[in-house]
Amino acid sequence: MTKPMPKAELHCHIEGAAPPALALSQAQRYGIDTSAFIRDGEYAWEDFTSFVASYDATANLFRTEEDYALLAETYLTGIAEAGAVYSELIVSPDQGDAVGIGADAYISGLAEGAEQARARTGIETRLLIVGIRHFGPERVMKAAEYAARRPHPLISGFNLAGEERMHRVADFARAFDIARDAGLGITIHAGELSGAFSVRDALDHVRPTRISHGVRAIEDGDLVRRLADEGVVLEVCPGSNIALKVFPDFEHHPLRALHDAGVRVTLNSDDPPFFHTSLAREYEIASSVMGFSDEALLGMTRTAIEAAFVDEPTRQRLLSRL
Repeated sequence: MTKPMPKAELHCHIEGAAPPALALSQAQRYGIDTSAFIRDGEYAWEDFTSFVASYDATANLFRTEEDYALLAETYLTGIAEAGAVYSELIVSPDQGDAVGIGADAYISGLAEGAEQARARTGIETRLLIVGIRHFGPERVMKAAEYAARRPHPLISGFNLAGEERMHRVADFARAFDIARDAGLGITIHAGELSGAFSVRDALDHVRPTRISHGVRAIEDGDLVRRLADEGVVLEVCPGSNIALKVFPDFEHHPLRALHDAGVRVTLNSDDPPFFHTSLAREYEIASSVMGFSDEALLGMTRTAIEAAFVDEPTRQRLLSRL
């Protein structure tokens, strides 16, 4: 058997990575009826709003530190077996509060799962604290303050996710300043459901080194050139974009155009089972449908590691595995 191509992922929401079989076993443990959001062994949703509802219902099936350790270990072990050497998990302290165990226990459980996966497979993991945009600027500020306290050494970055069409990027600038001042890496969801203007706003108000998605930048040639010139890395999630109808199909996805324009791009799975994808499938589609060579795909893995929110010795160790 040939060894799988080395992969690295910068953009995966951990609750959105729960395999349906694991979610069903959790539901059975807690006596939860899943018929509204899992049908025929698959997550059920129709549009972004119902996707968020399905995601939230799934997230609430994980209720203890041990549950979160199991979730992280399951996901990370799976992608490591497919060649992943590095993963950044987007994690929400608000979710720890929502299920009643608190942010610290939530983070501790996820970190334990990451350590178990590392011991088994060698995969390196970091946690990115996320503020939820539709919860409003005050809640996002609290998430940034939590991240800035660094309650666990695996926490290395800060992100903003949620409903892109609510609030202005400028409303969250203070939260990002708090995270940046604490030495955390900065990325932000933009250019997915909202157009190129949202990417420009993110660059102007947040000054991130990476953009989560960012693919709608393709609508503005000047913005594409700016991304290339400034070396901002896009965390591209093609499977997610097609599932959410941001683009009609993989043939019309702008990954190739962005790459050819000199933008630094990476491949990511976002919420893989919700979008019928996986990190391995993202690499496979980039190869078979979009025509990227193995050399170009390995270049995306290298870009991801170069842009990872890790210390330099860890970065060099990861690069040596390519």
